[in-house]
Amino acid sequence: MNGGEAEQVGPVPGKEPEARPYRHPAAGWGAAKAVTEIVLRQGEVVDGPRSLLRMNHEDGGFDCPGCAWPDTQGLHLDICENGVKHATWEMTRKRVGREFFAAHSVTELTQWSDFALEDQGRLTEPMVYNAETDHYVPIGWQEAFELFGSTVRALENPNQAAFYTSGRLGNEATFLYQLMARELGTNNLPDCSNMCHEASGRALTAALGTGKGTADLKDWETADALFVMGVNAASNAPRMLTTLAQAYRRGAQVVHVNPLIEAAAGSTIIPHEFTQMALLRATRTSTLNLQVRSGGDMALMRGIAKATLELAETDPGAVDRQFLDRYTVGFQEYAALCASTSWEEIELQSGISREGVRKAARVYRDADRTVISWCLGVTQHEHGVDTIREIVNVLLLRGNIGREGAGPSPVRGHSNVQGNRTCGIDHRPPAGFLDRLAAVCGIDPPRAPGLDTVGVIEAMHRGEVKVFVGMGGNFALAAPDTVYTQAALRSCELTVHVSTKLNRSHLVHGRKALILPCLGRTEKDEQAGGLQGTSVEDSMSMVHLSVGMKGPASPYLRSEPAIIAGLARAALPASATPWEWYVEDYDRIRDTMARVLDGFEDFNRRVRLPMGFRIKQPARELVFLTPSERAEFASAPLPDVLPAPGTFRLWTMRSHDQWNTTIYSDDDRYRGIKNLRTLVFMNADDMRELGIPEFGPVDVTATAKDGSTRSLTGFLAVPHDMPRGCAAGYMPEMNVLCAITDYSAQSDQPLMKQLRVTITGT
Repeated sequence: MNGGEAEQVGPVPGKEPEARPYRHPAAGWGAAKAVTEIVLRQGEVVDGPRSLLRMNHEDGGFDCPGCAWPDTQGLHLDICENGVKHATWEMTRKRVGREFFAAHSVTELTQWSDFALEDQGRLTEPMVYNAETDHYVPIGWQEAFELFGSTVRALENPNQAAFYTSGRLGNEATFLYQLMARELGTNNLPDCSNMCHEASGRALTAALGTGKGTADLKDWETADALFVMGVNAASNAPRMLTTLAQAYRRGAQVVHVNPLIEAAAGSTIIPHEFTQMALLRATRTSTLNLQVRSGGDMALMRGIAKATLELAETDPGAVDRQFLDRYTVGFQEYAALCASTSWEEIELQSGISREGVRKAARVYRDADRTVISWCLGVTQHEHGVDTIREIVNVLLLRGNIGREGAGPSPVRGHSNVQGNRTCGIDHRPPAGFLDRLAAVCGIDPPRAPGLDTVGVIEAMHRGEVKVFVGMGGNFALAAPDTVYTQAALRSCELTVHVSTKLNRSHLVHGRKALILPCLGRTEKDEQAGGLQGTSVEDSMSMVHLSVGMKGPASPYLRSEPAIIAGLARAALPASATPWEWYVEDYDRIRDTMARVLDGFEDFNRRVRLPMGFRIKQPARELVFLTPSERAEFASAPLPDVLPAPGTFRLWTMRSHDQWNTTIYSDDDRYRGIKNLRTLVFMNADDMRELGIPEFGPVDVTATAKDGSTRSLTGFLAVPHDMPRGCAAGYMPEMNVLCAITDYSAQSDQPLMKQLRVTITGT
């Protein structure tokens, strides 16, 4: 397909945008139709379905390269629409080889849509940028490694390099990647968690002494109440729909908290339930929907706590006094704070009436066991850490920690993002981890904190970081302040991207640039020791093995561990680390990991169990690794989340036909959108007040903390069921509005859900 004629991201030429309410169950035949279309489009009519039948299996097969929702034991069709899209997008028969790069300059490719770039297919061989011709040209693997190695060796200090990873990297490659960076002498290990769930880790560590949730899938399946906050589950974790439907059937209460009532908060038809599919029989997935204003989640949680404590005045069972006395500190201060927080303030900041809050509190009181989950709608705010601490406060009131069917449960959005952090991708590594790494691997790791995502972008802009390595992902589009970020990347001496497909980040390059193509999750990884598997950790701390099923897209591809080993040997030619020996057999990497990482003892045996193994969580056993050795209540004041007069509080999000920065089409089925991405969702009354008609063109201007402004022009306004004063649009198109200085002082996360904007008709 010629790039100039490819399907565009944004309004499709010749196609009128449409917006109509989606009134069908989530998943069901709509998902089946979408799956069929994408399998046909990628030309994988035979091998694609055959491989997909082995995705997410407990007894072999590969792990879905999409979301991090846990696998279900005994389910032989544990797949979803977006997982199929993601896998078949990787398994496409289309190829991008040297002929393609010879025919298209980088300058030309920058004019292509992001869809068109990725739709060209799989990268087939290493490429290096030729500045004289403005083309990428082939380079041998050893020459590519030496270009990296010589550039790194010439740096004045190792902190002039940064090593980014997206959530797709397997645990074994992750461990080697951080080992390379630390042997070089830097903790500059930014990752996508810095933009997504950093607040979750910091809040849970402060409250419970662990950076992860304590609930697992069995807890979801046995809870009396599930609170699902700030997540569009039907698109971002579609396999959760099965759990929600089953919860409803057994009589559990399912409460969704979100400014938008998303498709997952209505009903679903689960595709692997063939009788329900045949009879078009839907199951509800919620018993209560609470449309908080953007950022109002903390006020809602404070209201639930206040109402629960008021019930306790006459109902001794409303709070668990024994649990509070034995396992917590700070309860009295928190109870006093709840009492002093007025109902008027709770209603104003949450956007929920007192009656609505009390109804949610009654659900919580009547449930013996409660799980509260959340995603980026909660984390990407200035006060994200405080909000998650408030969620934990609510759970502590009734002892919903350390027992079956209860606990906090962050919903991670990418397949192995939690595993990346577990296995060492952390710019602020714990001292104990560094001590074990030094003892086992024989290196002297740096102790000073490194740079996170925002810090790396700023340092590249200042010329202080000269080498940027990206393991997966599409950093140029995923990061905030798009213009600023892309200028920072272009200022580098060398950019290196390890990827499966062409994307925008390959075109936004340093003075020297490498594209290193790797095997995908779906492909066989043959090394000297035979067929290899890599492990991943899901969002509930289960670690299991993934083994690719298809032949590689090209004979010149290398695995991510092999690429990392090649880079490491070139940069550290005298290294005593047995890089090449590790790559021959990944069991050797896992044996080393077992000696370094807590909870990975007997790694090679346990990872081969049918469902793998769960990393132990001390807080689940009521062991709290906090300074007080107890679960700690927090008593933070409620933030003011009301937009100033004449402004809106805008958040960015993904469409349904999208996975992170990968765009499959310009449609968003569950929100009723066709042929449009450059849009802004608004409350209909707000649009009428401003005189903006449906699909009326508008300018959106964001004002940063430092007073600077950033604008988008010509976006189309679409009315949607959402609170007044709120607005929303798609990433990555709207990432330009988030200034590099707009990040949370609590978590250092960019404020993607807290953009202060004005919207004017044009």
